[in-house]
Amino acid sequence: MSLISARTSKVMASSELEAPAVEDVNRLVQAAILARDHAYAPHSHFYVGAAVLLHDGRIIGGCNVENASYSLTQCAERVAVTTSVASGYRSFRAVAIASVGGAMPCGACRQVLAEFGMDLYVYTIDVIDGEQQVRRLSELLPDAFSTSDIPSS
Repeated sequence: MSLISARTSKVMASSELEAPAVEDVNRLVQAAILARDHAYAPHSHFYVGAAVLLHDGRIIGGCNVENASYSLTQCAERVAVTTSVASGYRSFRAVAIASVGGAMPCGACRQVLAEFGMDLYVYTIDVIDGEQQVRRLSELLPDAFSTSDIPSS
């Protein structure tokens, strides 16, 4: 099997999630906006909140936590994911990210989210005008690195 057909098969094998219900999206967006209030961003003053919607309907939030050593800064999306995992949850339906301008997740956050499923819905919210966008993670990170890329021993 060629590399291209192997990658195509891997993407097509992903299970398709149904979009969350409007009520769940509204709760998710509100949780991300509220999480933003807890952001620690004394250096950039770019405050971000994120929240993940679990398959059981629960929502877990996170916010960015900056550090004077910029490379140690943690994005809101990764905080929400790691908090979820630390709480015993690993099955996500969607993530919402709230910021000025409705910023998309960075590459590192996209890769961390990919660990838990490429069919995840990604909602971005501009906290200034309320504009929302939605995309599938597979659109934001095509050909993501995954466990199938790790050679078995």
